[in-house]
Amino acid sequence: MKASQPGLSFPEEPVPADAPLAARMRPRSLDEFFGQEAAVGPGSMLRGSLERGRLPSFILWGPPGCGKTTLARILAGGVRAEFVTVSAVSSGVADLRKVVAEAQGRRMGGQRTVLFIDEIHRFNKAQQDVILPYVEDGTVTLIGATTENPSFEVIAPLLSRARVVRLQQLDVAALQKVVEAALRDPERGLGARDLEIDEAAMDELVDGAAGDGRAALTALDIAADLAAASGRPVISKVDIAQALQDRRPYHDRQSDYHYDIISAFIKTLRGSDPDAALYWLARMLEAGEDPLFIVRRMVILASEDVGLADPQALVVATACQQAVHFVGMPEGFYAMAECAVYLAIAPKSNSAGSGYGRAMADAQRTAHLPVPMHLRNAATGMMRQFGYGDGYRYAHAEPGHVARGERYLPEELGSPQYYVPGELGFEGRAVARWAALRAEPPSNAKERDQQ
Repeated sequence: MKASQPGLSFPEEPVPADAPLAARMRPRSLDEFFGQEAAVGPGSMLRGSLERGRLPSFILWGPPGCGKTTLARILAGGVRAEFVTVSAVSSGVADLRKVVAEAQGRRMGGQRTVLFIDEIHRFNKAQQDVILPYVEDGTVTLIGATTENPSFEVIAPLLSRARVVRLQQLDVAALQKVVEAALRDPERGLGARDLEIDEAAMDELVDGAAGDGRAALTALDIAADLAAASGRPVISKVDIAQALQDRRPYHDRQSDYHYDIISAFIKTLRGSDPDAALYWLARMLEAGEDPLFIVRRMVILASEDVGLADPQALVVATACQQAVHFVGMPEGFYAMAECAVYLAIAPKSNSAGSGYGRAMADAQRTAHLPVPMHLRNAATGMMRQFGYGDGYRYAHAEPGHVARGERYLPEELGSPQYYVPGELGFEGRAVARWAALRAEPPSNAKERDQQ
């Protein structure tokens, strides 16, 4: 392993020998910090700041196990600052004021303080407001960590004084480096046990960890004990499978990840790919997503994107909602899978929604226009005396049950066309009737030609 550059590491804190492998193998320098090249690699803002001995306030945004806390420790150590950590789950305003008071004392002695707020998105506006002036005047350098989108969870004044650094899930290569480093290291890792891991086991571990370095090391620690207990020097795929048993994929119903997955699912249905639809559906259900949340989105899509190209899609989607509500899970996935495939392969049309959008714009602009008298309901004799309903033509009394030439809009609107039919499925087959409904009655055409 390469030696750390001066200023890019911090003095190692003692870790008990019986601590979990993930704690013992916590990176001590940027050179040991794998998989976040965009954030801390050569030429990055953070690495450049550290090399100059400066550290701005920033928010680390990324999924669990990507190294947010570890990176914060490395950066604080790199500028020789006191590292103070606060959890937004268990700390309040009094704790923040105490941290600030201690930081002011250190500042008088020439030492900087890095305040690390874990899960900063759990602090409310008032709590975030407390720390704002001290970030602004430099009393503390703030490093916040969050799995949530800072745009929604961190107050704007604090965001304007801090950079947002996006961390990603660790990719396959980075996870393999994490595992290999733990297997080789004789002091902090498993190197003294002379264990190896076969290729199939490594693949199983990397897949099961799902981008979470902490999860990978935790599973490796358990698998190593299983192999050693059996007297085997090689960690097998079976060992890894047992170590990962019942590990559920990360999925927070309130997080960006939640909305990213449902977005992928909806775009897949709209794009008519049933295989991808089943994949994203399975990702959500296996991670514990609320099935009724998914069904609600399918009901919306049935009208928004399938629409009149296949009106039966809305029937299928609402039947799916009823089935899932009645049957429950896990069997409810049958109805959901059927509905997802149906929606994916159905012809698509957004004509109804687009037409409504055009009508809505006119409705908002002309809300002052009165309802034409012939369209008003003459519920009483007095209303009939005032002309309510005068001239209305009852459609069922007309040829073909259509009052040809009848006007159903205020005169001021002219003859707008809000509904523009699509060409697929049911809607395509109904285009001829739609055209006939809009066609001018022959009698009106003759009268106009004679003028």
